[in-house]
Amino acid sequence: MKSKLAIIALATVALAGCENQAGSGGGTRDQIRIVGSSTVFPFAKAVSENFVASGSFKAPVLESTGTGAGMSLFCSGVGADTPDIENASRRMKATEFELCQTNGVTDVSEIIVGIDGIAVAQSKEGPGFTLTPEQIYKAIAAKPFGKENSYKKWSDIDPSLPSKPISVYGPPSTSGTRDALTELIMEVGCKTDPATKALKDSNKEEFEAVCHEIRTDGPYLDAGENDNLIVQKLKSNPNAVGIFGYSFLEENLDTVRGIPISGVTPTYEAIASGEYPGARPLFIYVKKQHVGVIPGIQEYVTEFVNAGTRDGYLVKAGLIASPDETRTKMVAAAKSLPVLTKDELQ
Repeated sequence: MKSKLAIIALATVALAGCENQAGSGGGTRDQIRIVGSSTVFPFAKAVSENFVASGSFKAPVLESTGTGAGMSLFCSGVGADTPDIENASRRMKATEFELCQTNGVTDVSEIIVGIDGIAVAQSKEGPGFTLTPEQIYKAIAAKPFGKENSYKKWSDIDPSLPSKPISVYGPPSTSGTRDALTELIMEVGCKTDPATKALKDSNKEEFEAVCHEIRTDGPYLDAGENDNLIVQKLKSNPNAVGIFGYSFLEENLDTVRGIPISGVTPTYEAIASGEYPGARPLFIYVKKQHVGVIPGIQEYVTEFVNAGTRDGYLVKAGLIASPDETRTKMVAAAKSLPVLTKDELQ
């Protein structure tokens, strides 16, 4: 009898410790707090609305902070004054994982919720043209192939392109879309030069400076975390080019059109098949230490995954469904919330 009472007492202490940990730093909460990607934000909002419609939980608090800034908040610690879920338009970096670990966020679960594409677009009133990753790289890199960027017009890059000033509205450095842009498009263009490509193995720091840094002399304009603002800029400036998530292109096809990259137009089918060069997975990260303490977290994650089927309401809102194999894994992951390890991020 004594041993049974001792076990019950230990279990009670352990549970209380977990609750105190997730409820520390500002008391407790009865609604989920979500931060992160502006690209994932509209999908997270749609999920939140359906999640609340069940009548069991309060509406989550949603903040569109950008992926990078959201990671900093998410990894700042465990407790009611820290977010429960991080929306991300690119994968967590090893450095961010380490920050989480340092601050006591030791149990993080990674869920892929679907696919998006980095759409390059223009107004329907603008001059129609196509681009390659190399041409985009030359247009917006700070030092294309290691030299100061002197390109002012698209025709300076290639005579076949319009004789119009380079004016590109794109995401800020805190955005996961910016990270995807540099890795999926700029780096591909940069590596067309064999000498620059070789830098990746011989001098990684210099390689990233040459291939990833974006010019700040005017042709590239940081439009902030609001992708809708870029769409508005394109409507008012037909000669401008915008870079944002595919879902924003699909929502505004009445006024803007996708610019083909290497001959492939950004469409649902092209992105889902991997044919389009700017395709990327979208993620949510879950603070597992808050599950069971802050109500509704696991139910919200399950709703998000279930809404991303080919005929789900998120696909109708512009998300691209993950391949069946990935979706099957994510359905299981939403139930078990496996803990992410650093080795998986290498």
